[in-house]
Amino acid sequence: MSVSMRRIGLVAGREFMAAVANKGFVIGLLLMPALIALLAVAFPRLMTQRAEAIRGEVAVIDHSGQIAGPLRAALTPEAIAARRFETTRRALENAPAAVRSAAGSSSSAVQRVVGAPPELTILDRPVTADLQAEKQWLTEPPAPGGLRHLALLVVQPNAVVAGDGRTDYGTYELFVPENIDERIETELYDALRESLVSARIRAHNLDRSQVEAVMRVRRATSVTVAAGAERQTNVAFNRMLPFVFAGLLVFSVMIGGQTLLTQTVEEKSNRVIEVLLSAVSPIELMAGKILGQMAVSMLVLALYVGMGLFLLMSFAMFGLIDPLLILYLVIFFVISYLLFAAVFSAVGAAVNEMREAQALMTPVVLALMAPWIFAPVIGREPNSTFSIALSFIPPVNTFAMMIRLASPTPPPTWQVLATMVIGLAAACAVIWFAAKVFKVGLLMHGKAPNMATLMRWARQA
Repeated sequence: MSVSMRRIGLVAGREFMAAVANKGFVIGLLLMPALIALLAVAFPRLMTQRAEAIRGEVAVIDHSGQIAGPLRAALTPEAIAARRFETTRRALENAPAAVRSAAGSSSSAVQRVVGAPPELTILDRPVTADLQAEKQWLTEPPAPGGLRHLALLVVQPNAVVAGDGRTDYGTYELFVPENIDERIETELYDALRESLVSARIRAHNLDRSQVEAVMRVRRATSVTVAAGAERQTNVAFNRMLPFVFAGLLVFSVMIGGQTLLTQTVEEKSNRVIEVLLSAVSPIELMAGKILGQMAVSMLVLALYVGMGLFLLMSFAMFGLIDPLLILYLVIFFVISYLLFAAVFSAVGAAVNEMREAQALMTPVVLALMAPWIFAPVIGREPNSTFSIALSFIPPVNTFAMMIRLASPTPPPTWQVLATMVIGLAAACAVIWFAAKVFKVGLLMHGKAPNMATLMRWARQA
């Protein structure tokens, strides 16, 4: 037994060193952290480059007779900058302190992100103006040294004062030329809304500050209460977490499994496998390959988990994640990897080249990617019948349970333990089947086998 374990260890060490010593692996492993670091350094510098302010003319046909003046005031650069700052301030109210500090609180910081306010010239058109002619004005090129024609606004007659006995107000129409900057539409919408609301309040002889005070209800930040601990709820983080953990699990399993498949096919086609079989048994070779590539996948997983935890600590968000999730991630990774790695190694031993492996690997890859696709559904309804059912159906049960554990409402402990038991049983069954296929397929050449042939090999071994 000790001799067999030593041989398995030698094969595993060979597989691990062959992978990590490869320049392509090192580049691929460090590429994503390097890109993230580059973006972290370059993005703020890019944001400090001030874009040139947009300048142009906006024509207004005001059938209500009460909007053109307030609209002109609402579209001044100072008014636009004030609205942008207020919108950003509200968006950052519930963000972590580190995020608010990094974003800044000054109007200059907001301007670096969204650009300088546009400089708009308002042109009053008479209510008798020909609408088609004004639309044609939008398509006319500006005169040399003149301003671009950016938009045409048509305010309806009942936009400020509703008709007799009616409570619904009219609105406005907005016409723009082709290839208009979407920021212009946003600014026009915000300014029109501001102007219409103010005009309607004045029409009813009301005080706007009192109306806003009555309508303003501050949204309280919810607090997530767990056993012996409380933490501030972060809705965006909670929605993203199941998707992230599903991605980590799928990505790490795919890296080791794909490498295992490729190397097995290459060694078989180059006859290297025959040399290896002169020193170790097929089962020892398969076990060593699986364990070696699992160590490689664990290294990649540890790197990305470490990066994620470092970012959470940097933004003072480490308390939003349960440390047990990392332990569950490792446990479910081992179970999932053993199952899928056994399949990858069996397919690699059964075929003679990668082209032949595609037909056999298609359902395996679909089974591996299915939890990633359904991660938003499972994360949103972790205790639905669909989510619970997936938690007990191999080979996707470990992925589904990991997504449920990362959701805001984790499953009961007995379901987690049941998923582990079912996953381990399924992994053992698949390893048993894959070992038989691996033993027969290593020295088989010729026509690529189908599933029926693989079943026959398993019975014969």
